[in-house]
Amino acid sequence: MKVQGILVATVCLLLCFTGCAVPGQTETTSSGESHSAESTASLDDADFQQESAGFAPTDQMTEPFTVSTPIQEVMDDPIFGRYGRLLFPVEDWYMSGDTLGELQLTWYNNIDPNETVEIVNTLWQRANAGETVFYDIYTEEEKAEDPDKEDTGLLFFKGDPGAKFAVCNAGGGFAYVGAMQDSFPHALEISKRGYNAFALIYRPGAQTACEDLARAISFVFENAEELEVDTDSYSLWGGSAGARMAAWLGSYGPAAFGGDDLPQPSAVIMQYTGHSDYTENDPPTFACVGESDGIANWRTMQRRIEALDTLGIPTEFHHYPGLPHGFGLGTGTVAEGWLDEAAQFWEAQM
Repeated sequence: MKVQGILVATVCLLLCFTGCAVPGQTETTSSGESHSAESTASLDDADFQQESAGFAPTDQMTEPFTVSTPIQEVMDDPIFGRYGRLLFPVEDWYMSGDTLGELQLTWYNNIDPNETVEIVNTLWQRANAGETVFYDIYTEEEKAEDPDKEDTGLLFFKGDPGAKFAVCNAGGGFAYVGAMQDSFPHALEISKRGYNAFALIYRPGAQTACEDLARAISFVFENAEELEVDTDSYSLWGGSAGARMAAWLGSYGPAAFGGDDLPQPSAVIMQYTGHSDYTENDPPTFACVGESDGIANWRTMQRRIEALDTLGIPTEFHHYPGLPHGFGLGTGTVAEGWLDEAAQFWEAQM
């Protein structure tokens, strides 16, 4: 099934919550530039440097943050440099709470303060040790032409050298990026299993989000040797709006959204979305959702999975009694352990 047309640039906030139309294929970015390999940011680009550069590793603190640490203190930590602000929603009216332990995100439930603290400490420790944990996906020239691209990038949760990779995409209604609940925890857990995991910070809006994901995948492929990742059988993960992104890129490929002409993922892992579009060439798909989700009806996900199954596409579907929208890893809920099942599903497609 070939995508036709271009997604309307203005997307209603409810897009991630209802079964809306697929974004259309586009050969260019919103600024009219092709997402070709020539324009993709490179690890060798002088404008493309490790953001923790300039801060020598120290052994003063191994776990500098606690549940009582102010969120602003994390954002301003010099180890993170300019990308510290991207760890939390740029559109900060979608979050509340002053400390890591108090963090709340619009449309999300079951936020675990201990997971939040582990994420920021892990990133801090790796950056402090000299590892690159943040990568730009656009060049300085592209960001100058479109300042919104300043609010994009990949957080890298490194696994074993040469292992396969996953890209995790948070939801947020295409209004903001809820990474601290919906992609960072997933990427961290995937990396603990030895795989390389990237969490994408993208521009809100369905079209721009898909363009950023297409660029991110292209970036990883182009820089696979330096990143020490295996590009064969990669996977796309997402929750809510992020699940729509993963599904659209899985269905139509990065090239449909301005990225390079690359293989489709070996698996798409989706959580709590009303996404209903699919093609006969969709990749194997794992999906899970709570039965008490007031935003993404679990039966909508079930019907899509059943349609894929009818086409002979490998699928796996889980729905959890009493669970609301945005449960993330589901720690302490009936969904706890779903990520292990999703990882096993991905491995079965390798």
